[in-house]
Amino acid sequence: MPRSPFGLALPLLLSLALAAPLSVTPVDALAKTTQTQTQKTQAHAPAKRTVTKTTTTKTAVKTKAKPKARTVARAAAVSAAGAAVGAAAGKGFQPVHAYVLMDAQSGRVLDSSNADVVTYPASLTKMMTLLLTFEALDRGALRLDQELPVSVHATRQKPSRLNVAAGSTIRVEDAILALTVKSANDVAVVLAEALGGTEAQFAEMMTAKARALGMTSTTFRNASGLPNKEQRTTARDMAKLSKAVVSLPQRDYTYFSRTRFDWNGTTVSGHNRLLGKVEGYDGIKTGFVNASGFNLAGSASRNGQRLIAVVLGGSTAVVRDREVADLLEKGFKGTAKQTVAASDASAVR
Repeated sequence: MPRSPFGLALPLLLSLALAAPLSVTPVDALAKTTQTQTQKTQAHAPAKRTVTKTTTTKTAVKTKAKPKARTVARAAAVSAAGAAVGAAAGKGFQPVHAYVLMDAQSGRVLDSSNADVVTYPASLTKMMTLLLTFEALDRGALRLDQELPVSVHATRQKPSRLNVAAGSTIRVEDAILALTVKSANDVAVVLAEALGGTEAQFAEMMTAKARALGMTSTTFRNASGLPNKEQRTTARDMAKLSKAVVSLPQRDYTYFSRTRFDWNGTTVSGHNRLLGKVEGYDGIKTGFVNASGFNLAGSASRNGQRLIAVVLGGSTAVVRDREVADLLEKGFKGTAKQTVAASDASAVR
């Protein structure tokens, strides 16, 4: 009877999990294992033969297990492999939970968990889209009152949307607010096409900017953060991007504090519910896709100090918001204690 490819995939998955910290999702681990097995199979195939499906080779080491024990072991392996496939398909999959608390001025990380585990940015992606938009405004490539054309591709994006119509236009300033307040995916594409020609070309610009900011684990494939298996980031990288955003001139950063704006006679409200509820809190961006969980990059300023808190993989929006608020409170209280301790030490001397 042909052996199941999962019989080899499972041990490789387990060895990967034991050999190194988890830095990819279960989906990626399974895909990588399958790819490795396929490459090994092709290496043993005849030179002129085209391999169309994965095969397995017999092991060179004979086991001494009894037939019954071997059967039980194989059944367990197949069952576990099936569970891995189910996870890869989304059944039982849990997003990566990670956070980073950073001092915005120095970039020093004050607290973190799973900071370098690769996951999905969701709509935190729009921080980069907006960062490049503000840079374009600064160099005169765009104007706030400039009308940008809306393409058919833009209107085909999944919600959240502003529901702009193909062939219409939207002012740059309204486009900025559509991203900071509404997190509109259709308008993110409008900005991407205005700056990059195509969304794909703009995504290359986004990734290049990420490298310039030291975001070594981030790759962008779209301007909105809609699901794409190749669009990856980490909590540490999102904190670095947040630092760049809060360092924008105040006239630009103010847009991230807006809770609503008017569009075609309708008031559009935002998603960032910590605005007005946490002392000194003034942004930055929320995000959610199934693979990422609930994300939030938040920032607050008190007594001349600014902190950034990034939470990825929250189980709900409420849990995510509470965690960001708690991180910020912890950060401000902790640094205040350090300042007092330093002052007391100086007085003793």
